[in-house]
Amino acid sequence: MADSANFTLRDEIKAYWSERAATFDQSPGHEIFSEEERAAWHALIGRHLGRGDGRKALDLASGTGVISHLMDDLGYQVTGIDWSEAMLERARAKAASRGRAIRFHVGDAENTLEADDSYDVIITRHLVWTLVDPEACFAEWLRVLKPGGKLLIIDGDFVNTGLAERLIKRLATFLERTNLIKTQAPHAPATMASMHESILSRVHFSGGARVEAVSRMLKVTGFSPVTADTNLRKIHKAQSQYFGFFKAIARGLQHRYAIIAQKPAE
Repeated sequence: MADSANFTLRDEIKAYWSERAATFDQSPGHEIFSEEERAAWHALIGRHLGRGDGRKALDLASGTGVISHLMDDLGYQVTGIDWSEAMLERARAKAASRGRAIRFHVGDAENTLEADDSYDVIITRHLVWTLVDPEACFAEWLRVLKPGGKLLIIDGDFVNTGLAERLIKRLATFLERTNLIKTQAPHAPATMASMHESILSRVHFSGGARVEAVSRMLKVTGFSPVTADTNLRKIHKAQSQYFGFFKAIARGLQHRYAIIAQKPAE
């Protein structure tokens, strides 16, 4: 590891996701495992961003390129950026194997180095909850969008759990320990759990990225209008068949959402 005095939280986040890259696509909720789920994602994106028709799209924290491919399906000219080269290696290989003309390169969501007013749409999935400085990121995204361009954020509060979700998880744990149901594979390797918890405790939304808080910050940044869509049931339903019974129920109870924010037209 680098000298701890120079190894920042942002470096830790980059290292964490780089280590996750090798198995990232094996997890339901990351890669897409059915045409039903693919169609549900297409419907969500189409509902809020419309068809691409050659318009330019920026996929921030593109990872292995899952969302980039969905945007490409819909006719967008896609650029994916991520600060993990390990993730990008897999994204490029996937695009090449599928014959997709998607451009992937190393980049920072807080400082994209993209030109002013250069993208019609920006999309992110499960990025906002990891941000160290979301205000700086939102200002950067506003700068990069063309006037009238739209930002689509898909994210959630993965910290706070309601009573029903806690009870479902406790019941599942009890049944696993008593061998009444099969133990579910963890979403991430158990060896990385402490690293994940340490990072989560220090990001901006350490108390949970609630839709109201994220939307409010986007409005302060200058996006208008800003609207929220919490109806992600079709995506969850398609994914749930790849989770165990109890995990699927618990996941469906989580605070997940899409936020659509527009850069005002000049």
